Amino acid sequence: MIMSFLENPINFGLALFIILVLCMEAGRRIGRRRLARDPGVLEAGTGAVDGVVFALLGLLVAFTFSGAASRFDERRAMIVTEANDISTAYLRIDLLPEAAQPALRDAFHRYVTSRVATYQGDAVLEGFNQAFAKSKDIQAEIWKLAITASRQPDAPPAANMLLLPAINEMIDITTTRAEALRFHPPWPIFFMLLFTALVCALLGGHAMLKSRSPNWFHVIGFAAIVTLTMYVIADLEYPRLGQIQVGSMDHILEDALK
Repeated sequence: MIMSFLENPINFGLALFIILVLCMEAGRRIGRRRLARDPGVLEAGTGAVDGVVFALLGLLVAFTFSGAASRFDERRAMIVTEANDISTAYLRIDLLPEAAQPALRDAFHRYVTSRVATYQGDAVLEGFNQAFAKSKDIQAEIWKLAITASRQPDAPPAANMLLLPAINEMIDITTTRAEALRFHPPWPIFFMLLFTALVCALLGGHAMLKSRSPNWFHVIGFAAIVTLTMYVIADLEYPRLGQIQVGSMDHILEDALK
């Protein structure tokens, strides 16, 4: 559902907006029919039930929005961490014998290029696994080159103690970033949020049962704000696809490449 929302945001958002408007109108008509059969429906004391359902919607929105914003910030921070790890490992290549440095620096250059490409363009949607596998292959090459260079007779002991742990941290963060890209709340949470929004639309329309025609100001306002909120939540959860992008932080890796 969320992926469809972001791949076709205009169509999905318009569909959600129309469904919410229809739900409010359906609720109003149901209320008017009840009012015609039983004029005492106005004193039925259902306001408490409406309040509980709307409070539940607010709770779900707050929960999902807060979680999405937190994960968005974590993903941005991971880009900075990876850039720092790469830069640290690259600087420590100076500890190796000069003859071993060019090959390792070239491998680092190709590695950072692959890391930038992994999270840009269509790679996030279709070719992520292939791009990620390419980065893993270069990681293995860097590790082998570093091991071989650190075992050379003229390699100082500091090369083994400082360079290899730095490369290991550089490798570890890639797995962390990949899992963070895939980690999202279970789909029942999003379903519950959408279902509760539709129920609130019905109840909101039912509260207008005394109106002969829809109160378009409130109807459109409610549908618009719920649709916009759903989009922002989904956008934060998938920050490589929508309008709110962590891609603005990729320049840090690009700077490391330079």
